[in-house]
Amino acid sequence: MALQGNLRDFTITQLLNLINLAGKNGALLVQGSNQAARMIFREGKLAFAQVGDSEGALPSVLHASDKVTDTQLHTLEQRATGMSDKELGLLLINAGYVTQADILESLQTYFTSIVNRLMTWVEGQFRFEEGVEVPENRIAVRIPLENLIMEGSRQLRELEQLRFEIPNLDMALSFTDRPGVNLKKVNLNVEEWRVVSYINPKNSIRQIATATQMNDLQIRRIVYGLLQAGLVKFVRPANAPSQLEGLKTAFPGVEQREEQKGLVNRLIERIRSI
Repeated sequence: MALQGNLRDFTITQLLNLINLAGKNGALLVQGSNQAARMIFREGKLAFAQVGDSEGALPSVLHASDKVTDTQLHTLEQRATGMSDKELGLLLINAGYVTQADILESLQTYFTSIVNRLMTWVEGQFRFEEGVEVPENRIAVRIPLENLIMEGSRQLRELEQLRFEIPNLDMALSFTDRPGVNLKKVNLNVEEWRVVSYINPKNSIRQIATATQMNDLQIRRIVYGLLQAGLVKFVRPANAPSQLEGLKTAFPGVEQREEQKGLVNRLIERIRSI
């Protein structure tokens, strides 16, 4: 399958659907604006995924899913240098630290999270390479693509709605004046607190997304939640040339409305002077 092109023409969800229907073996390589990623498939099922420089080594994957403790992770990172994931996995199973099911479940969760992140990539190039296998030192899984495709479709619909609600990431945010509201008592999760810490008229939403390493969907989702809660409001970025220029970018057509309003006011003044 000679498949390559631009994500503007084919979404990750559509590409996964093609791979699923064709039951293909190989790797889908994606080069985004800031990172590269690859997904490897066996008979149309996800076997491996990797994004950026993150290697997704088995110890860190098991730690993220609470299968090993902080102390065990530190020990593994020190003593397992040079061991493949397959060798390390067998060692951990024989030592009774984890089960085979623990390892496969953790890897499936990790690979699925990577694919879900890729679903929101809308800029970049892709190509599919036939016959690429999972690296010999890594552990392969078998994840059906149907649920991933459904989740990708849901995320794209959500992103479309959020882009309608927040049309311009170059606007900034400031906290609203709400007497009696103590932000420290508001129940925010870790990601929301990270965004809150950067809220300042000097920082655009796009800059906050870059600083917190969030994708388009993640930053819009959090900002929308803060707006709905009445905690923040849109403001003109502090470095914007003028209020009118900022409004023109955020709300196309505002300049024309301002001109029309000015013309009407001049006509009224002219009539009064007659």
